[in-house]
Amino acid sequence: MTDFLLRPSDHAQERADKPFKTTFFHSPRLLAGLNTLGPGQEQPLHEHADQDKFYLVLEGEGRFTVAETTQTCGPGLLILAPAGIPHGVRNEGDEPLTFLTVIAPGPPGPS
Repeated sequence: MTDFLLRPSDHAQERADKPFKTTFFHSPRLLAGLNTLGPGQEQPLHEHADQDKFYLVLEGEGRFTVAETTQTCGPGLLILAPAGIPHGVRNEGDEPLTFLTVIAPGPPGPS
């Protein structure tokens, strides 16, 4: 069943104009995707009222904020952002930052 297998980092791309984002899977229960932030790019502080989220850093380092805590995180670290808690990330390094993003339940699909 190779249609269900993928290597997320093979899909990473860096864009100069804005952060790169791709969705691997989207259902009413789950969204799984990949984000790549170039140096200086960020995902501003935001929250999801009814959705839990986690980031898994694959490559690079970033400053992740969850609630009142901000910490530099690198490959292999899992960052948890429960529903209703502000969170965001900024790439303050010189290399791309790539991370897997999973949100549950998934956001509404296109109407």
